Amino acid sequence: MPAKDLGTKHACYKCGSKFYDLGKPAPVCPKCGADQRESPVLKGSSPERKRTPAPPRPAIEPELDVEEVEVEEEVEEAAEEEAPAAEDDEAG
Repeated sequence: MPAKDLGTKHACYKCGSKFYDLGKPAPVCPKCGADQRESPVLKGSSPERKRTPAPPRPAIEPELDVEEVEVEEEVEEAAEEEAPAAEDDEAG
């Protein structure tokens, strides 16, 4: 554990270095000289502002080409119509 006489530990908002303020009234970074009291205020999380989970997305099905489906149905129907006609010709 650090000694109490080192003061408060800070992480510089400008250069990211970690340092103790040594109990001085102005916490100034020893590497870049940035006054830590001028750091931009970061929004903290409040209990009122909790994140709700996103609703699950529906599974995406591949889109079928409508024209291809219609053509396949027409071909099947034509094959069914021709089959009975071919049987009648053979019987007669």
